[in-house]
Amino acid sequence: MRRAFAIVLPLALAACGLQPMYAGGGSGAVAQGLAGISVSPIEGRAGWLMRNALNDRLHPAGTPGAARYRLDVRLDDKLEGLGILSDDTVSRERRTLRARYQLVDTTSGAIVMDATAGSDAGIDVVSSEYATIAAEQTALENLSKQVADRIVSRIALQLREAAPAR
Repeated sequence: MRRAFAIVLPLALAACGLQPMYAGGGSGAVAQGLAGISVSPIEGRAGWLMRNALNDRLHPAGTPGAARYRLDVRLDDKLEGLGILSDDTVSRERRTLRARYQLVDTTSGAIVMDATAGSDAGIDVVSSEYATIAAEQTALENLSKQVADRIVSRIALQLREAAPAR
């Protein structure tokens, strides 16, 4: 029974239309498309973190290819108090990072994609101000990485759909 299942499973998966995102490895259409994206500068500390996270994911070898696309990103970083104690002090904060991004074709100037991505994190406010500030900064670093992952995944899907079928 197990043997029959092991034979039928790959056939069933092939029939469902699933295909690898990065077919062809580094020379595939999606990998080449991602390597051809330049990230515009983004304002502020959150922007610096986001740009670095995006470049790390788009250009893992460290060297971007010829820029076929430009990625423009605008960030909205909010830190708000959630839990209020009886003495009016905040006991919990929520950090929210939202990104509106546009993928622009550099040859024609056309906007290929216009979308948003975001994430949030909860932060405990403790008696040590240093520890709270460190937690807020760590949350921003982690949120930048999470939002960058979402942006790159969405762009990769767009590039895969636009790639010619083989």
